[in-house]
Parts: sequence; C-alpha cells; structure tokens
Amino acid sequence: MDVIYWLIPSMIFVGVVLVVLLMIGVKNGQFEDLEGEGQRILFDEEVEVKTFEQKNKN
Repeated sequence: MDVIYWLIPSMIFVGVVLVVLLMIGVKNGQFEDLEGEGQRILFDEEVEVKTFEQKNKN
C-alpha cells in the first residue's frame, strides 16, 4: 500500500513532463510534415561519387 502513495505522484509528474515535451515539440514544428520524411527516403538524391582513381588524377 505504501508503494501506491509513491507511485501515483511520480506518475503524475512523469505525465506532466511528457505533456510539456509534447507541447515544446509541437511549438517548434516537429510534427508539421509527417509524410515528407517518410517519402524522402524512397527517392535517391544524385550524389557525385568520386572513385579512388578520379581523386588521384586531380
């Protein structure tokens, strides 16, 4: 029974901290574009890759 007296206030504290972190994330725009990052990994970006031989020629 003594555990409940410690557990309830600690869970309320953790809940408040998580709500504050969620509000900070929303305020900073963390959740603005939920689909863009997921689709971005599907498309290749053109990256210039230099081989070892090309680096030695310059």
